[in-house]
Amino acid sequence: MGHSDIGVTMNVYTHLGLDDAAEEMDRLNKVEKIREELEPKEEVTQKIFRGV
Repeated sequence: MGHSDIGVTMNVYTHLGLDDAAEEMDRLNKVEKIREELEPKEEVTQKIFRGV
């Protein structure tokens, strides 16, 4: 990561545990579910018929 001391890198990037990761995955799953609910289910097209 560019730190001059491996201890700095380890202290900065390894403080999260499995519980933190599980909570984040739950949040991401909720966001994905909401995104899917907001997306249109099928494409809406408009067809215009002209009578001759």
